[in-house]
Amino acid sequence: MTRVAAIDCGTNSIRLLVADCDPVTGEQTDLDRRMTIVRLGQGVDRTGRLAPEALERTFAACREYAGIIEELGAEKVRFVATSASRDAENRDDFVRGVVEILGVEPEVISGDQEAEFSFTGATKSLAHRTDLDKPFLVVDIGGGSTEFVVGEEHVRAARSVDIGCVRMTERHLAVDGVLTDPPTAAQVAAVRADVEAALDVAAETVPLAEARTLVGLAGSVTTVAGIALGLAEYDSEKIHHAVVPYEQVREISERMLTTTHAERAALGVMHPGRVDVIGAGALVLRAVMERIGASEVVVSEHDILDGIAWSVV
Repeated sequence: MTRVAAIDCGTNSIRLLVADCDPVTGEQTDLDRRMTIVRLGQGVDRTGRLAPEALERTFAACREYAGIIEELGAEKVRFVATSASRDAENRDDFVRGVVEILGVEPEVISGDQEAEFSFTGATKSLAHRTDLDKPFLVVDIGGGSTEFVVGEEHVRAARSVDIGCVRMTERHLAVDGVLTDPPTAAQVAAVRADVEAALDVAAETVPLAEARTLVGLAGSVTTVAGIALGLAEYDSEKIHHAVVPYEQVREISERMLTTTHAERAALGVMHPGRVDVIGAGALVLRAVMERIGASEVVVSEHDILDGIAWSVV
């Protein structure tokens, strides 16, 4: 067993996994898995820069994670940064702060690399399932971007497109930075148009129509699953590998886009940092399912974070 720490810093959240991984058997034992909403990508789509307050929220989480990594004695650490820090003019400020706190340099990976990690993390525990047809289409709906990956045991094709839940919310569901609550039909239609155009782009690289099993990752998908399951509070064990029919995804997507902030926040499975962006995230998932004709989505709690951990091993 090798004890590793993986950190995934995205547009909306930063997450930590400390796990013992056995490269011979493929066994993974989680010691600590946690997420902090830091909204690193706050305003990046509009300004092109990481906001000072967003950087400080992210650095505060890094300090907390550094303590956990030291306490658990991880032998190796890998820090991967995704969409927001790829796009920002002042990404050097971000890199410098992470190095000072954690002693490792964040790897600002490409969208294709992000997709590879997501596929490995999501499918490693599904590969033995005989009830799931291949190829898999893994869809990772992040804050700034969404990754599409098709493959069987290994990645066959991958593409990252800029339709993350935070980006879509800031671009279409807010006016002068203030969220419309709930959004108008015209605003929702603008999100849908952007998503459909991005799906056209993704389909140029990834054979979406060939997918036989849709696997959905990240907070928008797991939150939709928690609502579909009627959970009073978030329960990762019940959500992991849950199967959500399209009709429930459609209904939940409509509900998240027609209710108020207070109504969404009152849902027990809803993380406070996801209340404002769940509508856009759920709509992305619904649009994907409609595009490929998926009758259901298999939800995975294992994703890019697990893929990063295995890449270290």
